[in-house]
Amino acid sequence: MTQSNWKIGLPLALITVFMWALLPIALKGLLDTISATTATWYRFVGAAVLAGGYYSWSHQLNLRQLFQRALLPFTLCAMIGLLTNYLTYASGLKFITAGAAQIVIQLAPLILLIASVFWLGERFSPRQWLGVALVAAGLPLFFNQRLPELVSGADSEYLMGLGLIVVAAIGWSAYGFFQKKILARATPQDLLVLIYFAGTVSFLPLAEPTSVIQLDWLGWLLLLFLTANTLIAYGAFAKALANWEASRVSATLALVPLTTLALSAVIGALWPGYIEAEPLNWISWLGALSVVCGSLLAAVGKGR
Repeated sequence: MTQSNWKIGLPLALITVFMWALLPIALKGLLDTISATTATWYRFVGAAVLAGGYYSWSHQLNLRQLFQRALLPFTLCAMIGLLTNYLTYASGLKFITAGAAQIVIQLAPLILLIASVFWLGERFSPRQWLGVALVAAGLPLFFNQRLPELVSGADSEYLMGLGLIVVAAIGWSAYGFFQKKILARATPQDLLVLIYFAGTVSFLPLAEPTSVIQLDWLGWLLLLFLTANTLIAYGAFAKALANWEASRVSATLALVPLTTLALSAVIGALWPGYIEAEPLNWISWLGALSVVCGSLLAAVGKGR
């Protein structure tokens, strides 16, 4: 067992927090110039080239086992789940704020946990059920200022954006669920590299690669950041888990939605034309804290 070292694990976990918190903000800054499909396609291209090249060069890649008869159905389901997650998350950001997207996407690990209870026979502790209850209570509190419009359907675009983010959460939980079935015989990097290549091929007919010509210098920086974001964040996350307890890494990652909300508010105040910040009152912040605490309790489970 790897010895726990918070001096290594904590900075790596904070890098992951910062990268995941900035992801929707950077992505939203591109969606007025290029389509969600195009941005997603470029993310997959960059990840396929960089991750595929690195793992092939270091002889850590073995995709053949994912196509074995026993694993192929799980591979296809995991692939469809993550491709759905990437595309619907980017599409939903077109209609809602980055902070709102990060709050709603917290449903993803909860759906995965509940699916694991019903279909994998895992046990759910009372603390985890409390976490689910806190998330369920926190979501309407967070959107309290928008509830009348959402219930009446007056803000149909925002409602559509929320629906797409919920679909993204379901897609990610499907990926996580079927990945659990695969990991006994294959490594996570095998599955991810295969999905990166599948996304590159699948989204190409829907993407407009030449539309990036319209980007200014900031747009190009955002696109490069998005391309590198997944690899840096997941790399730091994996290294954090190797050097620190999973429960403490999970506790640190619970800061992601709050960090996105704070960064959105600061950027929205300093640069109003770039991004719209979610309108927040004290009830909204209470709801955000409830969602974050609920996600943390559900993720940590019986740990400390």
